[in-house]
Amino acid sequence: MPGTLLPPRTPRHHAQMERNSASEPDLYLILIGLSADKRSKVMERACKQLPRSYKLWKMYLEFRIKHLRGRNPAIHRAEYQKVNSLFERALILLNKMPRIWEMYLSFLLEQPLVTQTRHCFDQALRALPITQHNRIWKLYKAFARSASGETAVQIWRRYMQVHPENAEEFIELLVETGHYTEAVKKYMDILDDPRFQSKEGKSHFQLWSEMVDLLVSKAKQIDTSAHGGIDVDAIIRSGIERFADQRGKLWAGLATYWIAKGDFEKARDVFEEGITTVMTVRDFTMIFDSYVEFEESVISNLMDQAAARSKKGKVDEDADFELDLRMLRFEQLMDRRPFLVNDVLLRQNPNNVIEWEKRVALWGDNKTEVVNTYTAAIAAINPKKAHGKFHELWVNYAKFYEQGGDLDTARVIFDKAVKVPFKTVSELADTWCEWAEMELRHENFDRAVEIMAKATQAPKRSTVDYFDESLSPQQRVHKSWKLWSFYVDLVESVGTLEETRQIYERIFELRIATPQTVVNYANLLEEHKYFEESFKVYERGLDLFSYPVAFELWNLYLTKAVDRKISIERLRDLFEQALDGCPPKFAKTLYLMYGNLEEERGLARHAMRIYERATRAVADEDRFEMFDFYITKSASNFGLTSTRPIYERAIATLPDKEAKDMCLKFAEMERRLGEIDRARAIYGHGSQFCDPRTNAEFWQKWEAFEVQHGNEDTFKEMLRIKRSVQAQYNTDVNFIASQAIARSQQQRAQEAGQGGEEENKERADAMAALERQARAPMGFVAASTGPEGGTRATPADQQKQQPPAAPVNPDAINLDDDMDAE
Repeated sequence: MPGTLLPPRTPRHHAQMERNSASEPDLYLILIGLSADKRSKVMERACKQLPRSYKLWKMYLEFRIKHLRGRNPAIHRAEYQKVNSLFERALILLNKMPRIWEMYLSFLLEQPLVTQTRHCFDQALRALPITQHNRIWKLYKAFARSASGETAVQIWRRYMQVHPENAEEFIELLVETGHYTEAVKKYMDILDDPRFQSKEGKSHFQLWSEMVDLLVSKAKQIDTSAHGGIDVDAIIRSGIERFADQRGKLWAGLATYWIAKGDFEKARDVFEEGITTVMTVRDFTMIFDSYVEFEESVISNLMDQAAARSKKGKVDEDADFELDLRMLRFEQLMDRRPFLVNDVLLRQNPNNVIEWEKRVALWGDNKTEVVNTYTAAIAAINPKKAHGKFHELWVNYAKFYEQGGDLDTARVIFDKAVKVPFKTVSELADTWCEWAEMELRHENFDRAVEIMAKATQAPKRSTVDYFDESLSPQQRVHKSWKLWSFYVDLVESVGTLEETRQIYERIFELRIATPQTVVNYANLLEEHKYFEESFKVYERGLDLFSYPVAFELWNLYLTKAVDRKISIERLRDLFEQALDGCPPKFAKTLYLMYGNLEEERGLARHAMRIYERATRAVADEDRFEMFDFYITKSASNFGLTSTRPIYERAIATLPDKEAKDMCLKFAEMERRLGEIDRARAIYGHGSQFCDPRTNAEFWQKWEAFEVQHGNEDTFKEMLRIKRSVQAQYNTDVNFIASQAIARSQQQRAQEAGQGGEEENKERADAMAALERQARAPMGFVAASTGPEGGTRATPADQQKQQPPAAPVNPDAINLDDDMDAE
């Protein structure tokens, strides 16, 4: 038998096994050609002769198993038993051969012998070394699955002692077989083991969730007794503390567990505890929805029972009372929902002023609860950490009593509010202003003024920095512009001029005046006919502020001074002060005002001198417009000829793009004066700024000018200059950019229906008219031929071209005639 003790192997035995193995090939030759029965007898005799030969036994056993393959083990029970006996004989001497054991165990798994198979598995595990047990356990686990029931659980318990890493499979088996308590304990074991790694890749939380789901779904089947049972409530509550982001699900699961146990009151207690302790709206919604669903199911069940009793004509007052009570509790639960949500948000952040205001609004007309809410909010909120405008909570608290007619209590609240260390000075200033506004609403003007005087109380010379966060808001509030602005408006409305001026002067002393303060103070004095005093206020403001703020003050100051018609010398001095150090971007307006003053009350030449200064002082983007204005004024005052030096300086000063436009205007002026040669020379000068590809407008105007006033020679000279300028731009580094711009302009022209073909056609028509007028000789090259407005001349043609005649000035003095006369 496999379980018997075997004699130890000696050197003699090894020698015999070597002889046996040497004779085995001869046996293979003998078996060839024999029938199955004879072959079996031969192998039987061989195994008896050589009982320690592994190959012989393996061959013999495989032969006998193959002979029984496909036969029913129940019908051929005797044959199967013979093979079993044969395996037991072989294992007497070959009990250390795992392959023989595997063959035997696999053969037994085909037979309905549960006990014998289990005993054989146990013998194999005892006989083989532990390093080869995995080969046996692979078959043993399959046997356990097929056997199921308690047998499978017992087998797996033994297996877990050797391979605890396969606990998840064991848990599945326990759940399948109904061993829920043991499954939960196994979950607890692997969760408490920090070295456990899930073979299915499950996280710690996933395993924990599976355990909770098992506890909830099998609540009645799990042992919860005091001795050896599981404390489900404690387990789920530990998970609530452990997994903060899953509290809603776990609270709902705990309540569901008590519902499954039939303890409805305990479930309600859990629901209430959950909705009053969770910290997120998501968790609250999950618990609250489960709570509502539970209550609806209970009410629905009670209503069904009531309907059944009514059909039978029975009356149960206790049951009806319980139904009414459940309905009342359900309605109360739904009414509490907004308050419960507000509680969740306040638990998240008790310094959330907005949520406290919402809670006040939820109570509506319940004055007691409103007061309690305000009190709780003020006690809970940390002013430095308040989220929202904390001062508005105090103000609304005071307004609540004001609307109830209790002004004394409202004043007490405001008096406490102004002592609160708010996060910013602005909040404290707003609180003081709201207090004064409350007094104004009840026409207590003197009290309002007293409140603002108290709020702005400060030492004569304050060295406090308004932005010094290390100081409390109460120490810095006297430098709040918002507070002083309200104070001065209040005194200006209900006080005297002298009191108002004292407040304005105090603002200037504290150096907190703004440009609006200067303007308001000056306007106040101007309304009361203190014009010189208002001018002094502007000057004080100009001492406080620099550009760009000073520009607005100078603009108002100079406008009012000019309207006041003070002496021209004083006004000139003011304008010179304003222009001294004025940035170029603000100079244009001041120069125009200055020049207009000289035109109206001074001399025209002074105005021209001011405009000439302006062309040098203004910003680059305003210089063209300033030159244009200067030219217009000069022409209207001194005639068109006086503008020539202005045009020349403008062309020399302005950038190329604006110089081109100025050249066009200059040429047009000369043309109107009849100075055709001058105009042509100006066109020639301006051509150097205009690439024909990107500034077609300039060349069109010059071409039209030549068509109207020129001849063949001047037109040819214009074309020569055009080609020369184009060649110059072809070698310029900026040509690539100009070419890109020209390409985009050409595309836009094509979209508008004005392509290059129409332009060439117009040029051709104009040249044809010129040829007919001048009776041009044969062979004249038209200006409109070619993409550039004229054909490119060959070197030979360029040699043939003669320079144009110099323009003749009819007013020039003929020196030759004078010499002859002498």
